[in-house]
Amino acid sequence: MTTPNEHQEPRVRARELGLPLGRFRPGKYNAITDVDGVLVGHSTIIRGSGPLRPGHGPVRTGVTAILPNRGNIFMERMMGGGFVLNGAGEVSGMTQVMEWGLIETPILLTNTMSVGAVSDAVARFMVEQYPGIGDEHDVIIPVVGECDDSWLNDITGRHVKDENVLEAIRTASDGPVAEGNVGGGTGMITCDFKGGIGTSSRKLPEALGGYTLGVLVMSNFGKMHNLRMGGLPIGEFLAERYRDLPRRTISYGSIIAVAATDAPLLPHQINRLCKRVALGIGRVGSYAGHGSGEIVVGFSTANIVPRRTQKMVYKLKILLDQRLDPLYEAVMEATEEAILNAICMARPMEGANGNFVPALPLDEVRRFVAAFRPMFASVKKKPQDPAVPARKEKPLDVDREGLVNVGDALPTQVRSAEGIPFPTRPAPGPTDAENGASVPPGEDSTDVEHDE
Repeated sequence: MTTPNEHQEPRVRARELGLPLGRFRPGKYNAITDVDGVLVGHSTIIRGSGPLRPGHGPVRTGVTAILPNRGNIFMERMMGGGFVLNGAGEVSGMTQVMEWGLIETPILLTNTMSVGAVSDAVARFMVEQYPGIGDEHDVIIPVVGECDDSWLNDITGRHVKDENVLEAIRTASDGPVAEGNVGGGTGMITCDFKGGIGTSSRKLPEALGGYTLGVLVMSNFGKMHNLRMGGLPIGEFLAERYRDLPRRTISYGSIIAVAATDAPLLPHQINRLCKRVALGIGRVGSYAGHGSGEIVVGFSTANIVPRRTQKMVYKLKILLDQRLDPLYEAVMEATEEAILNAICMARPMEGANGNFVPALPLDEVRRFVAAFRPMFASVKKKPQDPAVPARKEKPLDVDREGLVNVGDALPTQVRSAEGIPFPTRPAPGPTDAENGASVPPGEDSTDVEHDE
């Protein structure tokens, strides 16, 4: 099942294993904190061992805090949204997020039975920071997501306390993010290997907007034989080796994902972005089982919605819907890598009743990836030319990512409800043709699309 060496095996992030993880580059830290103003903090609780004694331990849990807008999210709110792929889980406060399209509290991640305690602690913290809550200001509903860590943790003991929530909030920072057995991910499992907290980011080329996007997950889903890493069936390869491993069988959920971007998105666009997070979850092997909760929360840092203003309206920057495709692809890539980072960085853990979860054997993964490396090397990284007869002009819809400057980037050619082309002048009719009307040089007689 496992060897002593696996306990000592150095942990590395998924990208260091040589996996194919998409075409867009990660940000500086390859973390959600690459989105300017986003902070992340953890509080990890590990105590005791042996038989489960409810209320006493063993304890393998914690809390993770994501703070948009450098923590000043109450007075300067941001556009938010979300998506529920399968609802056997909970993110408290999400109903209001979906209704108002705003994020106005930190986002916390913890275990299922601690949602109430964490929400209460956040409410207490925010009232101390902003005494006008419930009087001159609206009341708040903290955004708190959960997963079930009961196979390793004394979950009914509700060991997450106010001081743990405050630790996660007050230690939140930008820069690198701790992953694996930390914070809310301490007792989580993914595809029968130790899981937990993972994060990743993508930076779009300037020609596609230059936006940064990051994802953080608390990953706790899946079965080993479904595990895919960079599209490779590594779970099937490892399942035989671990066939005698005792594993959880009652609960096989869930995952909470938080997506952040500096692209100027409206709530409906954030909702659509969050749907594509679910595609990234599916890439790793989730089929969103009956008892699993796949819930996504997202926000954009580009626009501030002030809580106090004397004005009647506020101005927003808005990305055209037709420009969302690169963000959709990027968020799918970042989600996949965030989950894989959670598995790759997590260490083996023994918890309640001696239940043991192994770490993903990274050396085995390296050998498996190496066997496929010649195939990766044969794949060209740049976009392929379309298989059509040669012509002088390049087709307008060719993906030229990385080949053009910002000023050369063409507006979308998508013909959607908000992008239907219209002629810049009437097409010549029969009378014009009969009268010998000529067409100006460089134009033909077909309708010309007008780019806004």
